[in-house]
Amino acid sequence: MTSFKAALCAGLPLLLLAAACSDSKSTAQTTPPPAAPASAGTPMATATVADAPPQVQTAPTQDLNVALIDMSPIAGSAAQAAQPILTADWSTVGATPQARRNALIRAEVLLSRAHFSPGVIDGQDGGNLKNAIAAYETANQLPADGKMNAEVWSALGKDPRPALTDYVITADDVKGPFLPTVPKDMAEMAKLPALSFTGPVQELAQRFHMDEGLLKALNPGADFSAAGTSIVVAAVGPEKLAMPVTRIEVDKTQHQVRAYGAADLLLAVYPATVGSAERPAPSGDWAVRTVASNPTYTFDPSRLTFGKASEGKLTIQPGPNNPVGSTWIDLTKDTYGIHGTPDPRMVGKAASHGCVRLTNWDVRQLSLAVKKGTTVDFVGGETGKAPKAA
Repeated sequence: MTSFKAALCAGLPLLLLAAACSDSKSTAQTTPPPAAPASAGTPMATATVADAPPQVQTAPTQDLNVALIDMSPIAGSAAQAAQPILTADWSTVGATPQARRNALIRAEVLLSRAHFSPGVIDGQDGGNLKNAIAAYETANQLPADGKMNAEVWSALGKDPRPALTDYVITADDVKGPFLPTVPKDMAEMAKLPALSFTGPVQELAQRFHMDEGLLKALNPGADFSAAGTSIVVAAVGPEKLAMPVTRIEVDKTQHQVRAYGAADLLLAVYPATVGSAERPAPSGDWAVRTVASNPTYTFDPSRLTFGKASEGKLTIQPGPNNPVGSTWIDLTKDTYGIHGTPDPRMVGKAASHGCVRLTNWDVRQLSLAVKKGTTVDFVGGETGKAPKAA
């Protein structure tokens, strides 16, 4: 992590963004590393049938052996908590509310692994899950109503890997430093050396795309602060997409970001917070200017129409709880970008100040597959609120 002064001394380029987004957003500033392209894949052709619903070409699934974590069978006491989710079936969801939640958790993991992100994996039937299912249905030539049903369940079930797996907490996971709490006041944030995770639970939950409450519920009594502890986590798939992203589509109406590769193959779909009726996101076609990992955030009230001007100009250090999260994708539209968030639960559920907000893990995945010049198309219009689940 290179500081502003160190960057100047080293003669490194600095990215200075007069940003217009986030609840406290003004300027992100960092020494950006080059964006790493994703590995190439082979396009999968999709035949066009007359009078059929619109078809979307999707990229092929990556090698099942290449995964973020080892998807080995769950052993020991953890197996008891995980078993109802591992064996969940949509045909039995009406039995109990817990049976429905178990099935939704499994579906969310499978959607996330297929790069149709539901955002936070929490077992809740909300708007982000509805939009992820609708996108998956469209891509698989199914009626796109955004509702889980036997057809969608069967299609997702073609991935035979378990939805949950074991993970052993390492010394690096628990070494910190951590923040006991994240201040809400910008002036207090500016006093901190870094906007770090609040502890191992938040860190591990984000690594495995999970709600913190779900992570703890699946691991009752687990000591998350102790290296060597075995826990149950979502078996999310590879971080990298199948091929480089050549076009990003930001849908302001559906609160989604869609990533396309060569031949307009659909690579990934992410839930997003996209502007608001009061502070809309841009319209039209723009492009990626650069990518910044671990950006510094500068709150400058002289350039804003929100926030406390009395606090003056403030610099917030990098970290996952930074107001713009852990990654910034800078756009050629001045002051705008696609970035992360300190609160992944609110993605798609709250308005922003003009920029595009994704979960930290989704924006990182996207950032690894784009480069300078990647097209970014803004479509639709702000509704002022995220779409509700049916």
